[in-house]
Amino acid sequence: MSTDYKFEGWMGLDASSIEGKMQWKEFEPKAWEETDVDIKITHSGICGSDLHTLRSGWGPTMYPCCVGHEIVGEAVRVGSEVKHIKVGDRVGVGAQGESCTGRKGPCAECAASNEPYCTKHFAGTYNGVFMNGDKSYGGYALYNRSPAHFAVKIPDAIPSAHAAPMMCGGVTVYSPLKHYGAGPGKTVGIIGIGGLGHFGVLFAKALGADRVVAISRKADKRADALKLGADEYVATAEDTEWMANNKRSLDLIVCTVSSSKMPINDYVGLLKVDGTMIQVGAPEDGALTIPAFTLIANRVKLGGSLIGSPDTIREMLELAAAKGVKPWVEERPMKEANKAIVDMEAGDARYRYVLVNEQ
Repeated sequence: MSTDYKFEGWMGLDASSIEGKMQWKEFEPKAWEETDVDIKITHSGICGSDLHTLRSGWGPTMYPCCVGHEIVGEAVRVGSEVKHIKVGDRVGVGAQGESCTGRKGPCAECAASNEPYCTKHFAGTYNGVFMNGDKSYGGYALYNRSPAHFAVKIPDAIPSAHAAPMMCGGVTVYSPLKHYGAGPGKTVGIIGIGGLGHFGVLFAKALGADRVVAISRKADKRADALKLGADEYVATAEDTEWMANNKRSLDLIVCTVSSSKMPINDYVGLLKVDGTMIQVGAPEDGALTIPAFTLIANRVKLGGSLIGSPDTIREMLELAAAKGVKPWVEERPMKEANKAIVDMEAGDARYRYVLVNEQ
């Protein structure tokens, strides 16, 4: 079956694309399967992962690459085997495009709705390879084709510009917050108040945490963090007593910082006995290291978390709709994607950019 639309988007051709040198080109989506959905993209969030990928920061990128895995738009073609989406639905796709789910003999993780941890196959929404051998292309584009299992319907109460950055940025912090029990009776720390961190504050409050502490190097985001709902703000580079004043005060920490140079030993010292720190930021500049004695002497846990499954995304969206979670976004025209990624790289976003197709 042929379509009357073309798959065109902003393509990174080499590592210089991070400098605002993406080029608008036509691309060939994955070969159509009756388990797929085609989405006419209206909104595409800009995620830090896009920048890492454009510059080959996490490893060699498969150029040409169309990034963008915070996709929202209208389903315009739906495979005959798809039951949860129909043509005309407003849907979203996050950072994962495929796992072994829906294939013969899914792994234990996929069977348990833990698709991001699939032991057999993981294809990113972009810069990945599907099981049919085709490359995946993302959302800085007019259309996206993805396996429908990873497309979710967007609740009517959530505007598309708000839903888009939730597809990756939102669920990346929501998932560990929910999994590790952020809620009534808990004190939660969010380290790094940026695109991910601002979602961390919003969702920790939406989940009912008793106290949410925003932690950043400088004091310049204090007012924003408090307006987002944080109860306290700690500026580690400007308060010489921050460790002494906050030692063993948090049940759960979610760290969004993507640098191996952060004072992780000090951050772990903020945990109560039996507390948990979960790392979601992925550094390009090296591994995170921590003295074993810090973990042993405080009986704390250090772990990590990767995005969220389709079921987790649906759960997050239901909570966001019920609690009126409103991320801070700035809409940018899709035609200005190059300028937007340069601004994102410069740290100008407060706190997420969302590209919008004009048609």
